[in-house]
Amino acid sequence: MPYAEEIARHSADVTIVGHHYQQDAVIRHCSVTGDSLELARRVAAINSPHIVFCGVFFMAESAALLARPGQQVHLPAADANCVMAQMAPAALVRTVLSRLAATGRRIVPLAYVNTPLAVKAVVGEFGGAVCTSANAAIMLRWALNAGDGVLFLPDANLGRNTARSLGLTEQDWHVLDIRRNGLPGGGPVPDRPLLLWPGCCAIHAKIRPEHLTAMRAAHPDCRIAVHPECSPACVQAADAAGSTSFLINYVRQAAPGSVVGIGTEANLVHRLRRQYAGHCTVLPVREVICHDMAKTTEERLLACLRSIKAGQARPVIVPERQKAPAKASLERMLDVCARTGA
Repeated sequence: MPYAEEIARHSADVTIVGHHYQQDAVIRHCSVTGDSLELARRVAAINSPHIVFCGVFFMAESAALLARPGQQVHLPAADANCVMAQMAPAALVRTVLSRLAATGRRIVPLAYVNTPLAVKAVVGEFGGAVCTSANAAIMLRWALNAGDGVLFLPDANLGRNTARSLGLTEQDWHVLDIRRNGLPGGGPVPDRPLLLWPGCCAIHAKIRPEHLTAMRAAHPDCRIAVHPECSPACVQAADAAGSTSFLINYVRQAAPGSVVGIGTEANLVHRLRRQYAGHCTVLPVREVICHDMAKTTEERLLACLRSIKAGQARPVIVPERQKAPAKASLERMLDVCARTGA
């Protein structure tokens, strides 16, 4: 543990927050852990003047947006981005929403939390909200009731899986071809209640139905749960699907002696395997690692803490023009969840 003692010494006046997909060497230093929804809810209760967010950039941006006045949010790995988040640039999202508005339909944008702050701001301007994988069904139902249709972005898999859970079918949604009908001058957009941005999670897309088939062949009595960022074919082939918190509870509630296959980022799966050894056997459906999450290391965490103590840290800055609309999109999510008890 070459860094542990010094990290502990530098942690005064700092709350270290970590997403479930972080590696164990980092998670052990975090006093607050969770999935995107849990962390969004808990940031408001943190009193420390400094929040160090062990995750990817869009998560630290959301924390900075929800932090108290005077609090600073820091990201140990400034280059920790998200491939999916980059699939929906804010300028293009604004163009698409403007074109949809010009048709006369009231299209409510619903942005997965895996989006840059600039996208959340555009969504807020157009009266939309943010969602997480844990509350996607609640938020999609809200959005469907709030207008004439919904633009769900950027993860088409999560959109399709969530829509199906609400009883929608393939006739109810349309995946935009941004190059053809997502821009002015393109082809017409079908009049469907749900429009899907053509994005995906590069990590969960690597988990395919044949991996579930192979696991069932090797472990005939196993139960399999996957993240809803996986393809609809994977979700339909699994016994259950849900957010990272759902997957944790699925393992916790597994029958003693059972085999449980989990389809998500492997750091979480192996943590569950160690935690529940002796109760059940937890296996990854496929070994997949998010390399952006892995950019946060103990060494980079310590460097961040040293810079805070030296007064040389560069906190995450929320541009003033984006603050109000982006915060509105996040607060709509939190308000809807509070009203529904989610």
